[in-house]
Formats: sequence, C-alpha cells, structure tokens
Amino acid sequence: MKKIFYFILFGFLFVSSVYLNSQERLNNKNLSDIIIGSNFRIYPSNVSQSETFIVNHPNDPDVLFASAYTIVTNPFFISEGVYLTTNSGVNWSGSDTCSGAPIQFHGGEPAIAIDKDGTFLLNRLGRQPTFIGLYSHYSNDNGITWSNQKTISTDDLEKHSLSSDVNSLSLYYGRSYAVYTMLEPPYKVRMTYTNDGGQNWVQPFDVNNPPQRCFGTDININKNSEVLVCWAVMSAPPSPNEISIGFAKSNNGGSNWTVQESPIQTKGITGVLSQKQNIRVNSTPRIAVDNSNSPYSGNIYIVTSQKELAPAGNDPDIVLFRSTDNGNTWSQGIRVNQDPVNNGKFQFFPAIHIDPHGGINIIYLDDRNTTSDSSGIFLSRSTDGGNSWTDYEISDHNFRPTAVSGIGAGNISDHIDITYTNGKLWPVWMDNSTGVYQIWTAPITLPPVSVEYEQHLVSGFKLNQNYPNPFNPSTKISWLSRTGSWHTLKVLDILGGEIITLVNEYKPAGSYEIEFNSNDSGNRNKLTSGIYFYRLQTGEFSETKPMVLLK
Repeated sequence: MKKIFYFILFGFLFVSSVYLNSQERLNNKNLSDIIIGSNFRIYPSNVSQSETFIVNHPNDPDVLFASAYTIVTNPFFISEGVYLTTNSGVNWSGSDTCSGAPIQFHGGEPAIAIDKDGTFLLNRLGRQPTFIGLYSHYSNDNGITWSNQKTISTDDLEKHSLSSDVNSLSLYYGRSYAVYTMLEPPYKVRMTYTNDGGQNWVQPFDVNNPPQRCFGTDININKNSEVLVCWAVMSAPPSPNEISIGFAKSNNGGSNWTVQESPIQTKGITGVLSQKQNIRVNSTPRIAVDNSNSPYSGNIYIVTSQKELAPAGNDPDIVLFRSTDNGNTWSQGIRVNQDPVNNGKFQFFPAIHIDPHGGINIIYLDDRNTTSDSSGIFLSRSTDGGNSWTDYEISDHNFRPTAVSGIGAGNISDHIDITYTNGKLWPVWMDNSTGVYQIWTAPITLPPVSVEYEQHLVSGFKLNQNYPNPFNPSTKISWLSRTGSWHTLKVLDILGGEIITLVNEYKPAGSYEIEFNSNDSGNRNKLTSGIYFYRLQTGEFSETKPMVLLK
C-alpha cells in the first residue's frame, strides 16, 4: 500500500510518500548463524537513487535514517533522498527531495548523521554553476521538514563525511564533525564541526599538510571521543591512483591532530572498469572502530578495494587493515572476500560497520556468482577481530551496473552503507534492476551472543584463532588480556612437546599480536606439514588452539 501526496514548490513537482512494506518478511536464507531477509526497495520511485547512506538513532533503536543522491533527468533536477523508518525497518516513509531551501541549489552527494538530541543532519554539495562548497540542513521532526541551508565551506571539495559524538561521558558530547578533501591544490583534508545541531558551524580548518594529493575521507569516533579520519593518497598525474592511505586522530575535539600521511600502502582501482560497462570507480577507504565491550574493543579498521598488491590478486579484492594500538601501527593487509585469488572476479565499493558484539561486517559489490558485466551484493563477517571471515551473498538477484545519468561520464557511485539496530544489520546499496537506480536493503538478523563470548567477557581473556590457517611458512597469533599479568605463549607439537616459546614476559592489559614463522632458526627442527598447537598462559587463564602447517 502506498499513500502519495503531491505539492508544487518553486515550479517543481515533488512527491512525498509513505511506503508500507507489504512483502511477507520471510527469510530467503537461513545460514545457521545469520538470517538474511528478503530484498526490497525502501522507497520505490522513478527517481534515480544512488550514493546510498544509512545511520541508526543513538537513543531510539526503532529509528533508521537513510539517504541517497537523487537525480531527475527531464527536467534536470538534483537533490538528496530522505528515507525513514520508526519501527525497525517494517515500514519506510520519506521523499526523494530534501526540502531545505533553496531547493534549486542542492548538489547531491549527501552525508548524514543523527546527533544526541535526535536531530537529523544532512550535508551536501552546492550547485550553480558548478558543484562547489559544502552546505548543511537539519531536521528536528525526523526529516519531515528541513532548515534552510547553512554554508559550511565554499572550498572546491569532494568526498565529504559526517559523524556525531553521542557518548554522554564525552567532553564533546553532541558535537558533529564534517570532514572533506579539497579538489584543488594543496588537496588537504579539512574539517569543521557544529555544537548546536547544525545551526552554526566553525570555520573549516586543516587536518593535515600533505606532500601528495588526498582523495576521499571517512570519519568515525571511538568511545573515548577521539575523532578518527582516513583518506586515500594519490600518485601524481598523468595516471593518478591510490597508492596509500592516510590516518589522523584528535583527542581534543579537533583542536590538535596526530597525523600519519601514508602509514598504509595500497594499490587502488581508480579508473574505468571495462568489464562493467566502463563505469568509473575509486577505492575511497572506509573506517570503523570497535566501541563494543567485546575482546576487540578499541580496534580500528580501515577497508578499501585493492588489486595487484598482496594480499589482493590481479583483480579487485576487498582488503582490511587493522590497528590494535589506537592507530599507532597497522597490520598488513587482510583479504576479506574468501573466493579464490586471481579468479577474475571483481569486488569493490566496500562499506564497514562494527556491531555491538564486536563483529566486523563488510558489504561490497561482487560478481563471483554472475557474469562479468553484472554484480550482486555480498557480506563478509568476522567475529574474531578480522582473523577469519565468512562470506554471504545477501542480494537475491543481480544487476548490471551502468553509469548514472546526469552525474558525469561513467560515474555510478562511490558509497554503499551498512548499520545495525535491534539485533539486525541494515545494508543499503544502489541497484538498477528496475530500470533506474534505487536504494535496496535486506535485513540481516545476527545470532544471539554465544556462551563462549560471555565467558570471555567475564574472564577478561581471549585467545584468537591464528591467521592464516592453514599457513606456510608464517601465521599470526593474537589475544586480548584485560588485566596485566605474566604472559607465556608456546608452540607445541602434536604430542605436547615444546617447539618454541614466543612470549615469556609480563604484559599490561591490552591487545597483542605476534608472528610465528615455521622456518625460524629458533625452532627445534625444521617443521613439516601437520597439526601443531599454541598455548597461552596468563595468570590463571590458559587456552590451547590447533593450527595447521601445510607445505
């Protein structure tokens, strides 16, 4: 059932509707640990909806706010979709037009957030004559009405992001941060923020002073209210590509920054995918932090698309980088998608969200189960801090990506998104299977917290499965200790005989990772293929796990 209301504003016809989801909410997949619901459009229309975003309400788990870059080609008009559910995704309402004046000046590319007071924030580009500047609107009635635009920046910019500090213990409780990269020299990362729900914004200021061009930004806030920002670093023309990822953090609300211009090496996919109707793509990195009470609390994760640089193959793969020390150091890349390497399949446009149990959830476009000119949507999920992954296809049909009419030659979108509420993940992506790009979703029910997980929280210790496993010649072993104690980590043979002691020292509370190389000279003998064990002892805690060496 769909109720439609028409009204005329500034000579344009707009449609505001309430979509009552009449589909039977039967699960089309029951995969023992998660349940994937039916795919559906959250706001069916004939308007192009791309560049999709979704956020959860910090105080009301029944409320989700989604948006998209909306385009009408005849007559040409650009805006931002405003889509809302107040009953945990059962019904959705909204409009393809953000009504904040002046509506003819909207330039699309939204970024959204909900602050501590439930104020909806929507930032977007300006328009006329070109897409320059950043402008903000706010809504105090769940997106029904919107404020007039507030000018945030007149910079020529791109790839902006938005996040709000909703930690009630924070000195900056309620502050919402907007970050972007400049589209003109010196291509800096810049930031601004509001303390009053979008009514006023401070003058934009520099986050970094880069030696090379920065491209694309993403932002997150940890439970200590530190602001975390990442971006791609581009090589010089004539063939620019993402060659590394930058990272910065601020522990005083953006006043000062610790900046790493290129701590993570990568090789992006900027350019044209000829296999996908020559659509233009980027590897804009996305960042997430674990604010749960899980053993992985505090871990920071950055995900991107990469190729021709291990662990990625010669075709685009999804690669994760992990920091267990608040961004001071970063792991080597971890290949997220679990299909065979170099199989000619394309994975790109990742989005990441950490659920309240510490699960890492990454969605992306993937053509492993379809033809090379098409794509489906996959979820890769890790419940051990990124050491191991399980893949799920969450789309129940494929689509054929093509350029979005009206936003530039070959462009499709750079963002899909995912969030969590009331025991479910809510991914959103753009899909043109109906003839026009629309914002689609599929509710994903997560399993209840396991007894083992609860026991680890009580004990304060967690020994993770080694990664990779099987391995040759090296693997990584990680663990969490919530109290300081003497740590002993040993590798044992199948009879329990000691091969090597990797750790034997006092360690304070924290997360740790160490590499075991089966070829190290410290080993008693050169190891052959087989099953081995590693045992961690920390005070009263002891756990042993198997691992497989496969030469």
